[in-house]
Amino acid sequence: METINKTPNSVYKIRFNDCDLLGHLNNARYLDYFMNAREDHLKEYYNLSLVEYYQKGIAWVVTGHEIAYLRSAVYDETVTIETSLLQAAPNELCVELIMMNESKTHLKAIMRTQFVPINSKTGKRESHSSEFMKWAKNIENTAVDKQKSLQDRINELRPILKEREVA
Repeated sequence: METINKTPNSVYKIRFNDCDLLGHLNNARYLDYFMNAREDHLKEYYNLSLVEYYQKGIAWVVTGHEIAYLRSAVYDETVTIETSLLQAAPNELCVELIMMNESKTHLKAIMRTQFVPINSKTGKRESHSSEFMKWAKNIENTAVDKQKSLQDRINELRPILKEREVA
């Protein structure tokens, strides 16, 4: 049986037009990098196309972000972004997104995002189908405690990344 990667990651280059005058990634652009990475991961790792879902009348809207900026991402730097589904419920999804340096030894930012499913034709909330829930539960990252605060999660990740730096 094939093992499902519940924490896909990929690398991205920080672009000049996404940075402030000091060459730091603009705070608002972190959200774009995170959302683009999640979309890439859904397609590449799970063969899920948001466009196809939208055409079927299914979409998700963001109801909230919680983000912590820990180290600046800078112009021309290559970063690694890891994403995972922390919780799939009939009326919402919670996704965790982590930006690290390319070698995954330093945390740059971490974000948790809440999504709700809507009917893209009516714009009204709808529950996830049982078929979608079965699929989503299969990729849910149960190794992470969603109930922990973002600061607790940061404290949990730092020693893991530090070990990579020493190795």
